[in-house]
Amino acid sequence: MVSSAAAPAATDPTVLDDLRSRLRRTRRIAAVGDGWELGTDPDHLTGLLADWAEFDWPTIERGLLDRPWVRGAGAGVRALHHRAGGAGERPAVVLLHGWPDSFLRFDRVVPLLVGDGVDVVVPCLPGYPYSESAGMSGAAMAEPIAAVMAELGYRRYVVSGGDIGTQVAESLARRYPDRVSALHLTDIPWRPLLAVDRDDRTPDEQHYLDRVSRFKDAEGAYAAEQATKPDTLAVGLGDSPAGLAAWIIEKLRTWSDCGGEVEAAFPRPDLLTWLTLYWVTGAIGTSFTPYARRGTPAAGRVTVPLVATVFPGDLYPATRRAAERFFDVRDWQEPGRGGHFGAWECPEAFAAGVRSAIEAGA
Repeated sequence: MVSSAAAPAATDPTVLDDLRSRLRRTRRIAAVGDGWELGTDPDHLTGLLADWAEFDWPTIERGLLDRPWVRGAGAGVRALHHRAGGAGERPAVVLLHGWPDSFLRFDRVVPLLVGDGVDVVVPCLPGYPYSESAGMSGAAMAEPIAAVMAELGYRRYVVSGGDIGTQVAESLARRYPDRVSALHLTDIPWRPLLAVDRDDRTPDEQHYLDRVSRFKDAEGAYAAEQATKPDTLAVGLGDSPAGLAAWIIEKLRTWSDCGGEVEAAFPRPDLLTWLTLYWVTGAIGTSFTPYARRGTPAAGRVTVPLVATVFPGDLYPATRRAAERFFDVRDWQEPGRGGHFGAWECPEAFAAGVRSAIEAGA
């Protein structure tokens, strides 16, 4: 049985005192490039750190802890369980976040879905903020997520994911096709295509892999480091709030459809909330685990219906034809704007995709 007395513990005041002290003692590092040219803009970072030192985390945290938390007794997964009103059986969806974010990715879309009469479960993925579980591969996360959904009483549900959440969602659909009624993904797994001989790939499939390759060449160093030397990186980011902020906000800016203005997509109070959550939970190192423990891509076709919402500003947007070899594509939506954090950036468009997936799985 799940426990409803599952809210995370409040942050010890000494942790916040230490954070503020570190922020105020940040040493400015000489930059190689100008502005955002070669990473995080030092001037932007300086202003952000000054505001972070004055940030009222306890007030924000009280709101977070007051949410409808549950914890699976067997699975050990902490999750938000948003129940829609009304009697009778309701559709349910589990929303799976990615990196470098958390359950907060879905804050803007949950009210839309609950308002539609949908029960929404937002797990804290193992190794990520507010999780009590150790980090693990995305594929391995499927089992505890399925367990907590069973403990909550859901026999059938839609699974929606992006980034690491896509890996979890795909694994859930492969392992539990009797439980997962439909998939809703914002990015399409590309690794299975690598197992297809180049001469046997369609032009769309090869174009997709070429797009992935260009992204990796230009922006993929972070993933290589997180996959190969996560413990080294974790020391710097886990001991320095300035380092943590620089690492995360550069990704939020580059990966969102913000026109180069990160706070157009993530207003400063939200930015500081996301950063503080990672800091006080100490989760940055364990959040790298899915990169380091990726495993071998699953083979074969996923039989569960797929609805995709592909945002134009995502890392490497796929085409429908590139997805059809491995997925039963029922609907393919391409909103006019939005990036990697589509549920946050464009919640209406994201919710439309989830609604379509609910219909596809009915």
